Amino acid sequence: MIDDFTESNRELWNKLTPVNAASRFYDLDGFLNGDCSLQPIELEEVGSVAGKSLLHLQCHFGMDTLSWGRLGARVTGVDFSEEAISLAYSLADKLSMNTEFICSDIYDLRSRLSGEFDIVFTSAGVLCWLQDIPRWAEIAASFVKPGGFLYVREFHPFAYMFDDTNNSPVPVLRHPYFPAEQPLRFEDQGSYANPESDIRTVSYEWSHSLAEITCALIDAGLTIEFLHEFPFSTYPSHPFLEKAEDGSWQYDKIDGGLPLMFSIRARKRLRSR
Repeated sequence: MIDDFTESNRELWNKLTPVNAASRFYDLDGFLNGDCSLQPIELEEVGSVAGKSLLHLQCHFGMDTLSWGRLGARVTGVDFSEEAISLAYSLADKLSMNTEFICSDIYDLRSRLSGEFDIVFTSAGVLCWLQDIPRWAEIAASFVKPGGFLYVREFHPFAYMFDDTNNSPVPVLRHPYFPAEQPLRFEDQGSYANPESDIRTVSYEWSHSLAEITCALIDAGLTIEFLHEFPFSTYPSHPFLEKAEDGSWQYDKIDGGLPLMFSIRARKRLRSR
């Protein structure tokens, strides 16, 4: 059952899809001409996907999903936005790729999709849209084949605490770190991919601590192989971040920086014979 918060967020992502698709941020023309949308961290930590089945949760309009497909994976992408899934199929057709996309809320996915996958993948900026992390972990883990793994590359919950609406050159605390009963409500103009857009949006997001996310995966029966934290981001999410020579975004006013991203790989044990 879809609640009002989720339905409002679905409307948001339906609006954002054409704005994002037309943005320099996503560079669809470059992607269609062969560019890979995946981050170096993801490519390194996931490893070779050739010949493997891969389920991409919260895939937006499928650029990362299709990038995995170009690398040899048999891919399935899932998103709750009808506009995003429609565009994902359009991109797959343009690339002549036989890729499955499913329009579904994560929490309803078991009624729409069966089977297990070698890899379940989720990338940055998606967990904050989920209200129930233990349930997400249970559902995601249920799609992992024994011996396979779930991989998450996300923005760090610590970074979500800071205000991203002012131009302060130093971090300013604004949001909670630990989960709250009610979601955070945001009214914005423009998209993260195109701040100059005249689109006006309302969204609802939830805070999730690193411990909550990690323990949810363990409770879902997965074994944590690694948990990495990074003092840089792939995205200029806050005004106090500065672009480094390698193209990443960092806060260099503190020795060692701030935790801005993390990654987890969690594997499902093989079944006992």
